[in-house]
Amino acid sequence: MLILTRRVGETVMIGNDVTVTILGVKGNQVRVGVNAPRDVAVHREEIFERIKREEQDGGGATATASARTAAPRSNGNGYAGNGADHDPYA
Repeated sequence: MLILTRRVGETVMIGNDVTVTILGVKGNQVRVGVNAPRDVAVHREEIFERIKREEQDGGGATATASARTAAPRSNGNGYAGNGADHDPYA
């Protein structure tokens, strides 16, 4: 595991196409922005685990299709989500 220290507004590059930017820190929560190509799925870990469980339990086609539907990368307030995630800062 690579461990980095970043300040608000600073970015980490992953490969050529993915950036992770620190947007804010509030108490023990860090707000992170991820910019990635539409064909790269980006989920919080608990959402990703739920998708995997649903695929294994037989809900595969529906769970996979809905999880991989291209969502807008931003909804105007700097937060992009697919409806399954929510923004604790909103």
